[in-house]
Amino acid sequence: MNYDAIIAGAGPVGLFLACELRLAGACVLLLEKNEHPETPLKSGWMGARGLNFPSTEAFYRRGLLSDVKAASIGWMGGDRPGMQFTGDGKVPVPPSSAPRFAGHFAGIMLDASKVDFSNQPWIIPGPSVGGGMVSLTALESVLADRARELGVDVRLGHEVLDFAETADRVSVRTTRGDFEASWLIGCDGGRSAVRKLAGFDFEGTDPELTGYMAVVEFEDLDGLAPGFNLTPRGLYTHGPAPGRVGVVDFDGGRFDRASEITREDLESMLQRVSGTNVKLKSVEIATSYTDRSRQATTYRKGRILLAGDAAHVHSPFGGQGMNAGLGDAMNLGWKLAAVIKGWAPEDLFDTYTAERHPIGAWVLNWTRAQVAVIRPDPHARAMATVMRDLIATKDGTNYFVEKISGVSMQYDLGGGHPLIGRSAPDFELEDGSRLGNLLHDGRGLLLDFASSDFLTTICDGLEDRLRYVRTLPKDDKGLSALLVRPDGFVAWAADAELDPKAAERSVQRWFGTPAVPNA
Repeated sequence: MNYDAIIAGAGPVGLFLACELRLAGACVLLLEKNEHPETPLKSGWMGARGLNFPSTEAFYRRGLLSDVKAASIGWMGGDRPGMQFTGDGKVPVPPSSAPRFAGHFAGIMLDASKVDFSNQPWIIPGPSVGGGMVSLTALESVLADRARELGVDVRLGHEVLDFAETADRVSVRTTRGDFEASWLIGCDGGRSAVRKLAGFDFEGTDPELTGYMAVVEFEDLDGLAPGFNLTPRGLYTHGPAPGRVGVVDFDGGRFDRASEITREDLESMLQRVSGTNVKLKSVEIATSYTDRSRQATTYRKGRILLAGDAAHVHSPFGGQGMNAGLGDAMNLGWKLAAVIKGWAPEDLFDTYTAERHPIGAWVLNWTRAQVAVIRPDPHARAMATVMRDLIATKDGTNYFVEKISGVSMQYDLGGGHPLIGRSAPDFELEDGSRLGNLLHDGRGLLLDFASSDFLTTICDGLEDRLRYVRTLPKDDKGLSALLVRPDGFVAWAADAELDPKAAERSVQRWFGTPAVPNA
C-alpha cells in the first residue's frame, strides 16, 4: 500500500497526529510495537494525566471534547473553580472529600480561588475553557475510536527496527514486515527508536533524582499528609485516590528502572522524606521516572520528523509532557498534510520546528526550575520560602496558573496585532454556533465580521483548505476579521480598518494559492 505517512508509536500523540493527517485526506499507517498497549500503569490514577487549555481546545476544535470529558476522572472549568474529582470506577473518590486546586509548582499548591483571567481579553467563556485529568488508557481509547472512524491503518505488534531514506520515500523495516511512505514520524516516546536511528542530536541535562509513583495498601498512615508536600528532605504526594503515593529520591537518577520497586524501599523513602513512621502493607503497582531533560535540536531531518516525548523528555513535574506532545501533533498535522497534498507554501514546513521547539525548551526549563526548589538542601528550602510567598499573592498565583494552563501561549508569527499567534477566541456567532465548531473538519477559517467583498475574493479556489464565513459574533471585541489556521491559532487579525494586502499576504502565506486546473 502506498502510504503518505508512517507514524511510529500509538500513544496519545501518535494517535492524535494520525487523526489529523487522515482528516486532511492523507493515507496513514500507525505502527505500535506493543501487541497489547493497555497496561495497569496507564489506567486509573496511575495513568492519570492533566490536560491544559490548549489540549482541551484542540479536542474541542475536532469534536472530541465531550468524549474526553466523559472519560475523565477530574475536570475544572465553567462555574466550578478548581479540579473536581469524580473517580473512574476503579478508585472511587467521593466528590465531597475531593480537593479543588489549580495545579502546583514544585509541590506548592495553587489556590483556585485566587485565579483571575480578567487580564486575558481574548478568553471567551465556552466549552473549551478548562482542563482536566484523564487516564492514558481512556484518552487512547477515545483517540483510537476516532482513528478507526477516519480510516487510519493501525498495526499493533510492529516494532520499528530500521529504515532507509531516499529523495522521496522512506522504507521502514519492522518486526512484522516492511512498509513505505513519503514521511516517517517518530512519536515513540523518550527512548524513540526513530530518533536514534535517524541520528537526531538530543541535548540537555542528566538526571538528579528518581521519582516513584505507586498504589499501595497502608498498614499505618502515621500522619502522612494528603496532597503535594514539600519537605526539608524532598517531595512526597498522597492522593487524591486512596493508596496513591509518590516520592522523590535525589539519587542522581541511578535507580535501574528495570528493577523491582520493593515495599521495603518505597516505605523507607516515604518515611525519610515525609518525616513520619508510615507503614506499607503491600505495593499493588509502582513505576519510576527521572528528571533527565533533553530536547532534539531540530524536529525534522529530511523525511523524518519527531513529536512528543521523542522530541523532548523531562520530569513530569507540572504535568506538561503530554500537553506539549498533543500541541506538537496539532501543529504538525495540518502542515504535513499540506505538504502531502501539494499546496503548502515552500517554507510552511519549517514553521513546525520554529514554533514548537521554543515551547519544548520552555517545558524543560519549567521542570528544571521545580527540581531546583525540591532539592533537599538549605538553598532550595530558602527558594521554596520565597516561592510560597509569591504564590500566596493573587498576582503570583495567576502568573503560575497562566503558565501551566497554557492560556497565555503565543507563537511568534510576526504582525502587529496582539491576537496574532494566539489561540483564537471561541466567538459565539449570530446563528448560535461557535468558532471552535467551524474547525471540526480540519480546514482553516476566515471570519469576516465587516461584510467585506474583498475577503470573499481572496478565498476563491481555496475551499479545500480554507472556509470563508461572513457573520457577526455576540461580542466582536473590536475585530473586523481574523484568519485562523487549522490548528486554531490566529494568523492575521484586523480591527476597524482592513488592510487588503496584509490579508492577502497572510492567506497566501498559510494556505498557498489556488491549484491551477489541468489544461
